[in-house]
Amino acid sequence: MKMRAALTAVCATALCVGALVAAPLISSAQAAGAGPAANLPACKFWAPDVTAPPRSVTPWVPPLQTAAAFNYSTRQAPPAITGTMVNGQETITVYPVANAVAYKVWRDGVTIGYISYWGQTTPLTVTDTEPCANSYYDVIAMYDTNNNDASYGQLSVPYWLNSDGSIAPGNGNVAPGTALNDFMVTSYDNTGPTATGFNAQSGICATDPRYIPWGTYFSIPDYGTCVAGDLGTWIQGSIVDVWLPNPQAGNWGVQKRNITIIANPYGNSTPPTVPSTGSSSSSPAPGGCTAAAWNSSIAYTGGAAVSYNGHNWTAKWWTKGDTPGSNSSGVWTDNGACTGGGSTSSGGSTSSGGSTSGGPTGSSPPATTSSSAPPTTTSSATVTSSAPPTTSGSCAAAWNASTTYTTGQKVSYAGHNYTATWTSAGAVPNAASSWAVWKDNGAC
Repeated sequence: MKMRAALTAVCATALCVGALVAAPLISSAQAAGAGPAANLPACKFWAPDVTAPPRSVTPWVPPLQTAAAFNYSTRQAPPAITGTMVNGQETITVYPVANAVAYKVWRDGVTIGYISYWGQTTPLTVTDTEPCANSYYDVIAMYDTNNNDASYGQLSVPYWLNSDGSIAPGNGNVAPGTALNDFMVTSYDNTGPTATGFNAQSGICATDPRYIPWGTYFSIPDYGTCVAGDLGTWIQGSIVDVWLPNPQAGNWGVQKRNITIIANPYGNSTPPTVPSTGSSSSSPAPGGCTAAAWNSSIAYTGGAAVSYNGHNWTAKWWTKGDTPGSNSSGVWTDNGACTGGGSTSSGGSTSSGGSTSGGPTGSSPPATTSSSAPPTTTSSATVTSSAPPTTSGSCAAAWNASTTYTTGQKVSYAGHNYTATWTSAGAVPNAASSWAVWKDNGAC
């Protein structure tokens, strides 16, 4: 998949950099061919009501250091995603990764959805109701619900929307060395989380994601190396906002630079493979059931192999109590028939899920919930294992499985009062998997 490099429009004067607009990076698959996505409207800026003022080049004081490439390769790999367009809407399917509890999906920096196990069974999907031409999607996995830097895995490579409605991974496949000329380069020194969830720091830069997609690495003369991972209301078109500590950010001012796309310096840009959705259509002779028999009281993580009812199975993600072959969440991949084991085990139980919904646009949408949520055993989420308080009091209105509860609402269930900590429907308050959804306020 080839990409057309961004070209800079002509400005009226050499110092008039505020009016510069580059052509967005698009793939040949986007630019050619016919299909349901071929005639979509142009993508709007994520803050369409904001007009950036024109700015002129200012005096410049060089930074005291060179920015190194931000490295998130030590974090867990991102999930794979695919897309299908039907009736002008793009449905994104997320293929879960081990130990993740939720996923965020963006299109051109706009939050499309917050997908969780709490209320949505496999496949995990979210629908973009307003797809646009030459857009791209990013996904990131969350390993707890704290919504801070430590909660996130790696940011995915961008996935481009092709004219046939499918999406394909890659940062535009702009060849390393491609120059994007005459970009305005400004600077900021904000602290705290960026739009992608990582903490603001040297090496993470804000871009217009339509022009330089999130997850793209590039170099800037006199600054160093950036990865696109933030945005700003004035960062529109051919503009990049680099992070520098104060007062160096002010000393940078407004400059013009020719920036260069580079390969991911940490070599982790290969997108994950989309998992197989089932067993092979061929029917070889059954082998032995070499995997241990499935046990409903055991918690299995992604990749765990078991045997059950004369078949071998592999877990796609965390599960406990979901019966292979009859589970509603589709957590088990059937690897075919086997002989000699895999009997039913007692001990665990399955429970039905709740409702599903895409998260609202914003940096911190609420999770949807059901009782099938996996615990975050490898994350930094705080789970209190001590017994809930035993103070007595009057019982709030009884919990109802068909009601959607929002943060702060109170219910009673099984002789205890509970307060909702996330938006949920169908999440049983005293279920072990509902720790991120309900707070136990004690007996009533």
